[in-house]
Amino acid sequence: MRICLENVSVKKNEDLILKNLNFASEYPENWAIMGPSGSGKSTFLDLLAGKIFPSQGKFLKDKELKIISVSRDYSFHRIVGNAYQYYQQRYNVYDAEVGPTLYQVLQDQVLPLYTIDASSVELPPLTYSEEEVYKTAKTFRVDHLLDRRITSLSNGETRRSLLTYWMLKKPDILLLDNPFSGLDIQSRAALRQILESLENTRIFLVAEPKDLPKGFNKVILFNKGEIQYQGDLEQMPQLQEVTYIPDFSGLHHAEEANFSTALRLINTNVFYGEKQALFDLNWEVKKGECWAVLGPNGSGKSTLMSLLTGDNPQAYKNEMYLFDRRRGTGESIWDIKKNIGFVSPELHLFFHKLTPVWKVIGSGFFDAMGLFRKLTVEQEGLIDEYLYRFQLSSLKFRRLDQLSSGQQRFVLLIRALIKNPPLLVLDEPCQGLDHNQMVSFRETLDHLVRAQKKTLIYITHYKEEIPSCVNHFLHLEEGRVVQSS
Repeated sequence: MRICLENVSVKKNEDLILKNLNFASEYPENWAIMGPSGSGKSTFLDLLAGKIFPSQGKFLKDKELKIISVSRDYSFHRIVGNAYQYYQQRYNVYDAEVGPTLYQVLQDQVLPLYTIDASSVELPPLTYSEEEVYKTAKTFRVDHLLDRRITSLSNGETRRSLLTYWMLKKPDILLLDNPFSGLDIQSRAALRQILESLENTRIFLVAEPKDLPKGFNKVILFNKGEIQYQGDLEQMPQLQEVTYIPDFSGLHHAEEANFSTALRLINTNVFYGEKQALFDLNWEVKKGECWAVLGPNGSGKSTLMSLLTGDNPQAYKNEMYLFDRRRGTGESIWDIKKNIGFVSPELHLFFHKLTPVWKVIGSGFFDAMGLFRKLTVEQEGLIDEYLYRFQLSSLKFRRLDQLSSGQQRFVLLIRALIKNPPLLVLDEPCQGLDHNQMVSFRETLDHLVRAQKKTLIYITHYKEEIPSCVNHFLHLEEGRVVQSS
């Protein structure tokens, strides 16, 4: 089975994204796709998937070739539909009467949102036999999760479950865009082993060199929308590393927040139905301290962060203090959020992608998922200043969906910084960034936190991402603190 590109170029609006691509692949080659963020890797996958079409040149493939692209956000929300935005709320994940099970999703048997009487809904016949579902689920190590609600799955479990969903459709080619991003060490190793074991499906995989499975010895290297190199991985030219650190001197600063302790949790417990997510957690973050929160997927990090940002109602059941004030003593959620700059994979996933960059950043002044107020002249100037410092001025009027994943992450970081909050809570902020961008982000954050004496809580799986200003560590496993220093 063959695919071939002949002098292909691709435009998005008036922007030329891919230029003069010539490429041919014969079965059964697996290809790794590399290059800096914004170089065209994701657009190339969209082209192969048939989501976009050449503005010039020819894209040829065998008619019977089945090409499937796994959603690059690696969530079920595109499969389940609008209901998923309700299902995904971390503090409702064990709502047993609402969320669909993995088996229901695999069989396309998801009930409409807010269904009261399941017997009143006529669903289509089962898509696959039970034996076929179980066999495929076992291949991807999720057979023990078939009766679990999809929103209770960890990141690693969700990735493997999505692969199960698409592999049931028996693709000839599977397109994967950074599937290792956001996974802990064990989950990355498990996913690599699974991809190495697939025999009848070839894969086009965007990934960092350190994450490549065995057998991915062919590579396409993109640079500025062009194929810089294609061929054997061993012969690939060295990627040039460029690190840029913005200068924050002279930026507007709000008045210093008046508190001594940003966060204090005393014997905190969180339950989702009968499942306990946090166990007797005690933790204190004093003003000016910089903490890294570490732990495998499913260890309770996201639940902990939802308590901190005011989004988890179980904060009222526990003794919890934010900015020297006990939670539930009359403060509003906006009183809490005004002191916190926040970035998370969920924020990235659900922020409206048609929003222009300047509005995305401007919404940070009001802690909203959109800009619903008129900005002051000073606020507009501050947006321009931050974009200039981050060398992103040319993106000001572009929509979020017209940016690369890495560019989107930097825009959301500026959104978190724009109101100059005393506390930064960054949940896997480097997810989707290439190595150079990660280094730039890490060094930029270190410079910013030191210069402005901010309090920092940094959640990650990867120790190499942690800025040097961090000198306190909280390790979680299965909802319990195993180390705090």
